[in-house]
Amino acid sequence: MVRRLLVASLLFIAWVAFPLEDGTARLHAQSSAPAAAPGATPAGAPAAVPGLPAILPLRDQAAVYNAWLKTRLDRILPELMRQEGFDMWLVICRENNEDPVFSSLVPFTSLYASRTSILVFFDKGPQGVERLTVSRAGIGDLYTSVWVPEKIEQWARLAEVIKERNPKVIGINESDAFNYGDGLTGTLKKKLVAALPPDYQGRLRSAERLAIRWLERRSADEMEIYPQIVAIAHGIIADAFSNRVITPGVTTNEDVVWYFRERSRQLGLTNWFHPSVDIQRPKDSPYGDSPVIHRGDLLHCDFGITYLKLCTDTQQMAYMLKDGETEAPAGLRAAFAQGNRLQDILLAEMKTGLTGNQILAASLKRARTEGLTPSIYTHPIGFHGHAAGVNFGMWDQQGGVSGTGDLPLFEDTAFSIELNVRTTAPEWPNQEVRIPLEQDILYRKTGPSWLDRRQTALILIK
Repeated sequence: MVRRLLVASLLFIAWVAFPLEDGTARLHAQSSAPAAAPGATPAGAPAAVPGLPAILPLRDQAAVYNAWLKTRLDRILPELMRQEGFDMWLVICRENNEDPVFSSLVPFTSLYASRTSILVFFDKGPQGVERLTVSRAGIGDLYTSVWVPEKIEQWARLAEVIKERNPKVIGINESDAFNYGDGLTGTLKKKLVAALPPDYQGRLRSAERLAIRWLERRSADEMEIYPQIVAIAHGIIADAFSNRVITPGVTTNEDVVWYFRERSRQLGLTNWFHPSVDIQRPKDSPYGDSPVIHRGDLLHCDFGITYLKLCTDTQQMAYMLKDGETEAPAGLRAAFAQGNRLQDILLAEMKTGLTGNQILAASLKRARTEGLTPSIYTHPIGFHGHAAGVNFGMWDQQGGVSGTGDLPLFEDTAFSIELNVRTTAPEWPNQEVRIPLEQDILYRKTGPSWLDRRQTALILIK
């Protein structure tokens, strides 16, 4: 059923007109599956929108996500626990102060950690990883509840559960370097340590790498659907950067920003950050720093959505055609091509096992050798926008990033290829033109691949 829901709901029902990798427009045709009867849209489902994949109603999203989660817990978690050397992993947090990994471990309908929530994962070898909850509230059918509050205190019961299983190494989420591996508060750690005999206290180890790898790893199901999620974001940008939304001389950049927010809400999506839209124009423009969009302006947006608990992060650029123009000035087109070239260089340097700092250094060196003025600040994406995993630079740390830049690149991960080049354009004399781009990718055994597509030419607004 879950597979049918995905296939039926993630079809493209029209076309999205903006330049693709090969510079052409793609026609997303509906499949030969029978069309839904009029009025057959599930209750609560956003109406189908031309140019976008259909978006599942929340109830169906829950079914899809929970199936993904079960697969991740059954297959991915045991592999990672064994690779990182843990036979037990504890995730302990409190309501409204959740561990960063908590949401990724619980069903779609578990929106918060009730009171003090404790998840226990114990590797039973060939039998797989046992999943327990020592919490007052149940957590779906993926965990076995092992605490009866009326009979024993919570921390005492947790100690019993641990001693019954006698793990050699117990992972807890604490870290000096990685925020995603530092979800256990100091207070809760004190309670945990106080509940354990000294012998077991000595078995506690930081699970920072396990937490990061769990969050960054994408399952086969997630990788299959992720391009469609990114396609939704691309479709919204294509609409925002069009004369359906922008009227030159009237519309402001903030009008477009709020269009992004409202359109996301209308479609049943959430934004993990507030979008932005900025304007570049010639220094001699009579419009100066006006926030109103005028013909001849170069526009840039930064926009992201969350759907099925997966985030997108996209930056694209558009040009507002002057009267009589049919394309952007040649200098701006050449500048944009430099941005694409920097993307190519970075993707070519991405190799499994290299650290983010090694990939960053090699990419910058190659780009500068080719005469580019590059800046790279690429980050993982997934359950969070600026997600767990290896970073390739930050905008203010082009010499390397301590901590996340020292992590290795693993397969089956996703990234936002975020970067910019600075150059000049003859049509805009005596000023710098900045080309900031951001496009999501998957990194697999076969190497990096664009999620949905990347922008290879300026979007043209008539």
